[in-house]
Amino acid sequence: TSVLAIIALLAGKYFGLIWMDAVMGIIGACVIAKWSYGLIKETSNVLLDKSVNPKVISQISRTISQMPDTQINDLHIWKISPAHYASIISISSNQPISPEGYAEKIKLCYPAIAHISVEVTTR
Repeated sequence: TSVLAIIALLAGKYFGLIWMDAVMGIIGACVIAKWSYGLIKETSNVLLDKSVNPKVISQISRTISQMPDTQINDLHIWKISPAHYASIISISSNQPISPEGYAEKIKLCYPAIAHISVEVTTR
């Protein structure tokens, strides 16, 4: 956009095309709008926790739910960097295993999860 402004100023000064300032302003606004749209599209999935494929969430849910007498109360996975994810899961069971055990099972389903917080409650 700075280059567009310089071109408009030079065109106005040397060629008398004073309308170039307005045209370059409109073109600059279109470029910024396009960049803004791309940024909103890219970040909205992260901000709305939509950055993880729903198949991954259902696979993790199936894996944990197949364990004897285990129920998932809450499961969230979100992007923390381009290639890493974080997760928090709340599990209740009559025969719980350690939180680390559940975390290992989740990592087997989705190795990109770099940080897992597991809350286990006994029913």
